[in-house]
Amino acid sequence: MRAESSAIDESTVAVGQGSRSGPGAPEGGAGRSARHRPLEGVVQAASGVLAFSLTFPATVWGLEGFGPWSLVAVRSVLAAVLAGGCLLALRIPVPPRRHWGGLAVVAGGVVVGFPLLTTLALRTSTTAHAAVVVGLLPLTTALFSALRVGSRPSRSFWLAACAGAAAVIAFTVGQSGGALSGADVYLFGALVVCAAGYTEGGRLARVMPGWQVIGWALVLCLPVSLPGAWVALAQEPVTSGWHGLAGLAWLAVGSQFLGLVVWYRGMAAVGIPRASQLQLAQPLLTLVWAVLLLGEGLTWAAPVTAAAVLVCIAVTQRART
Repeated sequence: MRAESSAIDESTVAVGQGSRSGPGAPEGGAGRSARHRPLEGVVQAASGVLAFSLTFPATVWGLEGFGPWSLVAVRSVLAAVLAGGCLLALRIPVPPRRHWGGLAVVAGGVVVGFPLLTTLALRTSTTAHAAVVVGLLPLTTALFSALRVGSRPSRSFWLAACAGAAAVIAFTVGQSGGALSGADVYLFGALVVCAAGYTEGGRLARVMPGWQVIGWALVLCLPVSLPGAWVALAQEPVTSGWHGLAGLAWLAVGSQFLGLVVWYRGMAAVGIPRASQLQLAQPLLTLVWAVLLLGEGLTWAAPVTAAAVLVCIAVTQRART
């Protein structure tokens, strides 16, 4: 009974959040929102995964024109300007002080930690090898969720999640020849800080719109990212070219802001553990983009792994918590 009561409470919070976030929504539409909220949440979370799948290829492009520290700092500043402009134009009030700690975790994990560590790793690691961290991220996020917000996924959920993660890890490690590199330290560090940021952001997205969560986190980083960009640009050479500019633009607008907006909304609607399992498909999407944008090869193992991952995602979406 306690588990059912908890699930009802979480659904009530999510529906209430949805009814507040839609300007001009007709009164009496709560029932319709409740029915469509899970599907909308899955679509939003999946849209975030699609945006994130381009992050590693865009980072490789960005590194053609910028140094690693410059790329991370400038993308954060640009995204903060975009987010801050939206917050200012809509006259969004500053969040209550009780949420500042959570926003700091989001800022440290998602805005600074994950971009910096993965960018440093991609200087020497291939896109396929770097995708290992994304394959492990759903499990780590679910673990942080269980510790932070008290969610308790079922046994079938964990079995499917572990199977999907194992499939992704086997595929990405096989693609890189099974060798570990010094970049793995950066990648595993990125895994931990990003899972913490996702979990805290998903929790905050239940009490404020998801775009405000990442928006305030980006603005919170401005006192660090702005002088950091100034110093980094003065120390690292910048090379002109459309690859570098296109990579920077996507990282700032798509990966750092818009992708996180829909991702946090999706997590608030369907729950952190279930939304996180959609990321099992992210490494495979990243490899597709790597083939199309970076010219990397793809082996026969890709469709086999894709089928296994999709089955695991279907199971986790049906598993009750």
